[in-house]
Amino acid sequence: MLKVAITEDDYRVASIHEGFLKHIEDCEVVFKSLTAGDTLDKLQGTDVDLILLDTYMPDRLGTEIIEEIKEIKPDVGIIMISAGTDKEIVREALKKGIFDYIIKPVTLERFVDTVNKFKQFYEEIDKKDEVDQKLLDTYFGRSSTVLSEPDQNTPKGIDPLTLKKVKEILKKAKGVTAEEMGRQMGASRTTARRYLEYLISEGECQAELEYGIVGRPERKYYQS
Repeated sequence: MLKVAITEDDYRVASIHEGFLKHIEDCEVVFKSLTAGDTLDKLQGTDVDLILLDTYMPDRLGTEIIEEIKEIKPDVGIIMISAGTDKEIVREALKKGIFDYIIKPVTLERFVDTVNKFKQFYEEIDKKDEVDQKLLDTYFGRSSTVLSEPDQNTPKGIDPLTLKKVKEILKKAKGVTAEEMGRQMGASRTTARRYLEYLISEGECQAELEYGIVGRPERKYYQS
């Protein structure tokens, strides 16, 4: 279970991010905080794997507390989610070892993709006694391949991590529409359809037209 803390000075935005996390399997929010000081206090007695950290808070900048967070929780991951686009702030955050930097307003698809990428890396590195170059290349963005499927090549617009999730959902489902797939993978219906149609082209999926109660035909996808 990935334990996530949300530090965000706007409680409405924090609630949106909490809702986004519900689209990710085995993920729970352990606390939400409106200030930097409260975040540091709550970290002292809480088991946390990932912090979603805002930049502009009432008491301090998020970038100012990254090193203090690391002192309390050396292994915690940090994803900055901020409206701040100042290059010095971004540069400072990157220098201090954040996992990713997302500029507000955040889309569901971008959010889910980033947290899933962190979650997969976190799980993979936990399994290993020693890291290898492939794992590090994935972490530092030099490789777009899925860790457990290094030989997979996908065209532009098809992310290997997202494709893996689509395959997993398809495998469990006894037929799924693009809309249903979108809800489960945390993306739009259009994005879900793009991945499902790609799987059809690869011979890993098939589709059938089914008629609902009102007679409207609906395209349903099944694993081949």
